[in-house]
Amino acid sequence: MGEVRIGKFILAKAVRLATLLVFLCILTFTLLELSPIDPVTAYVGADPAVGAEQRERIAEHWGLDKPPVERFCSWFSSMARGDWGTSMIYRRPVPEVIGSKFLTSLALMLTAWILSGVLGFWLGIVAGTHEGRMADRLIRLAANVLNSTPAFWIGMLLIMVFAVGLGWLPAALSVPIGVAEAEVTLAERIRHLILPALALSITGIPGICLHTREKTCEIMHSDYVLFARARGEDLHSIVRRHVCRNVMLPALTLQFLSFSELFGGSVFVEQVFSYPGMGQAAVQAGLRGDAPLLMGIVIISLLFVFSGNLIADLLYRIIDPRMKEGGYE
Repeated sequence: MGEVRIGKFILAKAVRLATLLVFLCILTFTLLELSPIDPVTAYVGADPAVGAEQRERIAEHWGLDKPPVERFCSWFSSMARGDWGTSMIYRRPVPEVIGSKFLTSLALMLTAWILSGVLGFWLGIVAGTHEGRMADRLIRLAANVLNSTPAFWIGMLLIMVFAVGLGWLPAALSVPIGVAEAEVTLAERIRHLILPALALSITGIPGICLHTREKTCEIMHSDYVLFARARGEDLHSIVRRHVCRNVMLPALTLQFLSFSELFGGSVFVEQVFSYPGMGQAAVQAGLRGDAPLLMGIVIISLLFVFSGNLIADLLYRIIDPRMKEGGYE
C-alpha cells in the first residue's frame, strides 16, 4: 500500500513538473517575442558596416526569419531530443554555458543558503527562549527591517563599507582581474565570494528566524517544557533536548521551500557584484534576445526550485503523522 501511495505521489509530481515546464517555456518565449528587443540588432551591435543583406543572413543563420510558432516548436522538439541550441551571446552550446554559470551560482547560493539557515535558526532560538526580553525585541526588529530590505540595496551597502571604505574585500567579479582562471587560488575565490554570499544570506535570515521564534515560543509554553523546568533542567538542557528536536525539521523544511527566493535574490546580487553566474547570464540573455540561452536557464531554474519544493514536501510527510495517514495524494 505504501509503494502505491509513493508511486502516485511521484507520478503526480512528474505530471505537475511537465505541465509547469511547458507553460513556463511558452510564457518565456511569448514575452521575448513581445519585447521591443531585436535579437539581430543586439547581436551585431551598433556597427554601421552591417547592411540589410548581412542582417538577413544573420537572421537566417539563427532561424529568426521564421514565424514565432515555428521557431518555438522547432526549439522545443530539439530540446526534447537533448539539443538545447547555441547561445547567441557566447556562441557556445547552451548546456556548456549553463554548466559553467551554474557551478559559479551554486557556490554562491549554497554558501548563502547555509549561512541564512544557521544564523536564522540560531537567532530564532535565542529570540524564542527570551520572549518579551530585550534580545527578543532587538532580533524581531532587525528581522522585520531586513525582511523589507531589497537584496541589491544590501549589496551596495556592503560594497560601500567593506570594499570602498575599508578596502578589506573585492567589490566585484568572482576572480581577480587580469589573472587566468586556472591560476586563481581557492583563497582568492573565497574572498570574492564573501560579499555576494553575505548579501544574499542576509535577505534569507528573517524568514527562518521569525518562523523558528514562533515555534520556539510555542514549545517553551508547552506542558513538557514546564515539567522539565519543574524537574530543575536549565535553559541549555531544555533547548538541546526539547526545542531543537521539535524546531529543526520544520525549519529545515522552510529552508528548502526558500529555493525560489534564493534564486531570485541571486539575480539581483550577481548584477550588483558583477558576479558571473546564472543570474547575470539570464539578465544578459533577456536584454539581448538570446532565446536559446534564456529558455535553457528557465528550465534549469524550474528544476532547481522544483527540487527544493519536492524535498520540503517529502520532509513534511516524514515529520507530520497526519500527512502519513492521509497518504501521498
